Amino acid sequence: MTILVAGIGNIFLGDDGFGPEVVRRLTSPEESALPEGVRVVDYGIRGMHLAYDLLDGYDALVIVDAIPGRGLAGEVSVLEVGHDDLGGGALDAHGMDPVAVLSNLATLGGQLSPTYVVGAQPEDVGEGIGLSEPMTAAVPVAAAAVRSLLADRLCPSLTTHGRAE
Repeated sequence: MTILVAGIGNIFLGDDGFGPEVVRRLTSPEESALPEGVRVVDYGIRGMHLAYDLLDGYDALVIVDAIPGRGLAGEVSVLEVGHDDLGGGALDAHGMDPVAVLSNLATLGGQLSPTYVVGAQPEDVGEGIGLSEPMTAAVPVAAAAVRSLLADRLCPSLTTHGRAE
């Protein structure tokens, strides 16, 4: 089984950099290894790169991102996303958000695998580098949620040796 964990977000817009920060945490030397077959990538704002990587045919996708409109600042949520949840989004080689990437995957020749989003409610997405206090506190919670999702639902029988990029 191959699983892609994709960190999404703009580190120059405060809490929008949540996804890359969680990915950094998941791949830090202090953290235990992820299961074999798990690929962890910080896509930042490179939506088209994510779209092309998804054409490789992963068995599951875990997106880590700031997700507004989901409670108090720093509150972590885990969502399962299906094609009917996506709506639309335009193909744009210069930047595509995750919804546009996933909703246009079939147009690019791929298909949507089981997809989950691990995210947290941002407090501030204004210009600036660094997460707010609530989002900083949410990073280890979200990293634990990704690990739990991998262990319990996606690859409970796999060994640990994941690779990061």
